[in-house]
Amino acid sequence: MKISRRNTLRSAGALAAFLPLASACATGQSRTADPTSGDFVDGVRTAEMIANGDVSATEVVNAAIDRTEQVNPQLNALAFKAFDQARERAAAGVDGRLAGVPTFIKDLNNWNGMETKYGSRAFVGYMPEKDDPISAAWRKAGLIPLGKTTSPEIGLTATTEPLVTGASRNPWNIDYSTGGSSGGAGAMVAARVVPFAHASDGGGSIRIPASCNGVFGLKPSRGRLYHQPSAPPVEISVSHAETISVRDSVAVFRINQTTDYADIGAISGPSTKRLKVGVALSTPTGVPIDPEVLAATEATAELCRELGHEVFEYKFDFSGAEFIDKFTLYWAAGAAEFVQQASAFAGKTPGPDLVEGLTLYLAGRAQQREAEVPEAIAYLKGFEALYDSWFENMDVLLSPTLPRLPFAIGEIGPDVPPDEHFAKVSDYAALTPLMNVSGAASMSVPLAWSQSGLPIGMMFSGKRGDDGMLFELAYELEAARPWAGKVPPVHA
Repeated sequence: MKISRRNTLRSAGALAAFLPLASACATGQSRTADPTSGDFVDGVRTAEMIANGDVSATEVVNAAIDRTEQVNPQLNALAFKAFDQARERAAAGVDGRLAGVPTFIKDLNNWNGMETKYGSRAFVGYMPEKDDPISAAWRKAGLIPLGKTTSPEIGLTATTEPLVTGASRNPWNIDYSTGGSSGGAGAMVAARVVPFAHASDGGGSIRIPASCNGVFGLKPSRGRLYHQPSAPPVEISVSHAETISVRDSVAVFRINQTTDYADIGAISGPSTKRLKVGVALSTPTGVPIDPEVLAATEATAELCRELGHEVFEYKFDFSGAEFIDKFTLYWAAGAAEFVQQASAFAGKTPGPDLVEGLTLYLAGRAQQREAEVPEAIAYLKGFEALYDSWFENMDVLLSPTLPRLPFAIGEIGPDVPPDEHFAKVSDYAALTPLMNVSGAASMSVPLAWSQSGLPIGMMFSGKRGDDGMLFELAYELEAARPWAGKVPPVHA
């Protein structure tokens, strides 16, 4: 059985010297890290150590399970536990480019043998019998998932507080949201449970949790990586990962490439080419940017200048309100389809006892405006050309990932009236959907933290196919402002 945000309307490195990712980094200590100890190393190094026989996959997996059990009671980021399966897979032996590395799969994607709830009460007990395409690629690479991470119902919102599993909590401050929809993945990676975890993005769902949790999250170009079976007319959702190190993101990217593009190659550092960077200090919808977020964006622009890039202010010149209206109508059409799928699977009439209020609200909006859907599709199809025109005189667009700091738990949770929830999320995700509709490469980079200690992600975006350029820039930013040593209060 295949569940998605829509059917015809679906939305939604090289093995160099390793980078220690332990709390010791924050104190300036330097020591050899071991993935089976309290130290934490990235996935590339972990795979290398397993391949060299320095540690076994079983040892690494057991250590990751211990870390999961240590932090999950505080974070509630696990939707399904598959510890026994992970131990069996490790003991049996796996091959592949990242063989033996522990990870997680998001609850919106199928891994044969693990329950997929799609963040919904309607699908409790659903056990898929085959992998989704990205799961198949990860299995072939020898990755070992410990279970599923939490997601809001069918990934429809920008927080991870579904009724089926309860609220997932931010490791920097458990009173705050992890973002969504890959919120559980972002929290587990930030807490140093695993080096990376699967994530997907249909309107910002890789980049928003990356920003909220202080990790690195690249949204790949449309068609570049395997996700799920193609879903025209406007395919806005993609899959990749939340990571700490840039090279992990590159390595995971390379195991999942489609044949639509050439291999991105073993990108292992920055380019010498200097870029033209446009800086957006306002949102296309006019939603105000929080002063701390604005200051972080200006500081990031200054960092780019210091690195030798040409930096200038960029102002959006299109109707952001029209864009959000068309995008959210398309999004709502996916909710309407999901409601019908949930009803068919559960054998129950759609209602608040089956799906959440926001899902029903969006489905209702889609039904009320059904005649407008073709116009919305035509608009969204034409948006890529408009988006690409912005890059005639710049290489990269810099903006905040989010216009404000993460929401507190409950501010946009399931108890908030759906119309209020929808309005808040539309403002919150004022920037990220632009790249989903255009199919462009985009990344959230953890370059700033608020005075209260909450992460502030900086978003760098290119055109479709610019993934390699963004990775090279990410390496440069990682070296200039390292983030691996910044470890949240809740960590393994």
